[in-house]
Amino acid sequence: MSGGEAPIGLVVPPGMAHVVPQFGYAPGLIANGFLFMAGQLGRDDEMRVIEDPEAQMTRAWRNVLSILAAAGCTARDIVDVTTFHVELRRHLPLFKQVRDRVMQGHTPPWTAIGVSELSRPGLILEVKCIARLPGASA
Repeated sequence: MSGGEAPIGLVVPPGMAHVVPQFGYAPGLIANGFLFMAGQLGRDDEMRVIEDPEAQMTRAWRNVLSILAAAGCTARDIVDVTTFHVELRRHLPLFKQVRDRVMQGHTPPWTAIGVSELSRPGLILEVKCIARLPGASA
């Protein structure tokens, strides 16, 4: 790195260390004062898809919160959200309820994209966020 560049580092919260060698990606990456997150899914600790839609959505957001916490952030530090939905119209009202519980009034920009499928059968949601690190300069 040259003089003015911010450090770049992987963010791997407890319980997610296996994804780096097993799947070949990091849950999060810090660069230039921001935390960039890989899309988070609703799978249990054994990587099985959670069947109940609300529980699956809640777990995806719980994973997001875990990555945020590992980087010293909270949901209020999120500056952009992109979500990918199988059967978007069907699940959108429930998704908004779950999202609103997590975000507690924080309303960053959000893009919802309908897709035909995700990485495993039964997955209905993937949540990808960018957060600004506390104390990062403007």
